[in-house]
Amino acid sequence: MATVTLGGDTVHTSGTLPSIGSTAPNFKLTATDLSSVSLNDYAGHNLVLNVFPSVDTGTCAQSIREFNKAASTLENTKVLCIARDLPFAMARFCGAEGLDNVVSLSDFRDGNFGKSYGLDFTDGAFEALLSRCVIIVNTEGKVVYTEQVPEIADEPNYKVALDTLK
Repeated sequence: MATVTLGGDTVHTSGTLPSIGSTAPNFKLTATDLSSVSLNDYAGHNLVLNVFPSVDTGTCAQSIREFNKAASTLENTKVLCIARDLPFAMARFCGAEGLDNVVSLSDFRDGNFGKSYGLDFTDGAFEALLSRCVIIVNTEGKVVYTEQVPEIADEPNYKVALDTLK
């Protein structure tokens, strides 16, 4: 279990992030067209997993914007923006903002992504949502970078995460 804060109050997650060098756990998520996608659908690509509580918060929205800017310059890399929001909300936000370099995915159906990656909040105001994290998976499916943001309201360290792909 990891400990982070929300507005200075301690909250807990269901586990810990995958360790560097480990094989990324498989997942099944829902795309904005309601199709199911898995880790295997992105085989052979570097992946940036931008995980957050909800697209309808300022920090989460900003993380999508920042990674969308970066995604257009990254070779053989897909940026997956993952939350428990309904796929319709993700599509609405990205469509309204013109963000088309990222892939929006939802863990709303069965929550297995949050469970497999240890990211479910187990208490606090955001209980059952996902912790703000960045996880980078290389073309071989190995985890090469993780960051769990210690204060949920803070943005991840985009530069350090993206430098991992260079």
